[in-house]
Amino acid sequence: MRSGRRIAIDVGKVRLGIALCDQEGILASPLEAVKRPSDTADTISGLVELVSLHQAVEVYVGEPLSLSGKETESTNDSRMIAVELASCLSIPVRMIDERFTTVTAAAKLRAAGLSSRDSKSIIDSASAVEILESALSLEKSSGIAPGQLVGDHVGA
Repeated sequence: MRSGRRIAIDVGKVRLGIALCDQEGILASPLEAVKRPSDTADTISGLVELVSLHQAVEVYVGEPLSLSGKETESTNDSRMIAVELASCLSIPVRMIDERFTTVTAAAKLRAAGLSSRDSKSIIDSASAVEILESALSLEKSSGIAPGQLVGDHVGA
């Protein structure tokens, strides 16, 4: 497992769920979801700032495919954010299949005693935690960097 902090982003129309792992890639923790600005440049600028603040070595962006694996409007939106982000960063940005992450996150929040109404403000970052945990688990088990690389970071 490569060392370094990673950030996962669950791209939504209203909010961006954010999760961060520790230097060793052991613990994924939610950060406060970020209200998504209507301007894409402002969205990217805020994410670049967040990546820099946490000194991340890699970014994972959730790729919301349909259950059958087909692309949706949300898939295109997430990819657009990932491509724009990758063009502004000197670290790898990877797309991670996020099917079932919101369902899994919601189930965990319900198990913790939160209603869907109570968990509305944290579900996005809880989903980002699921994306991050999935990516970290895949790398630990396979030794291969997870997901699909966005852009052209050599050696990533």
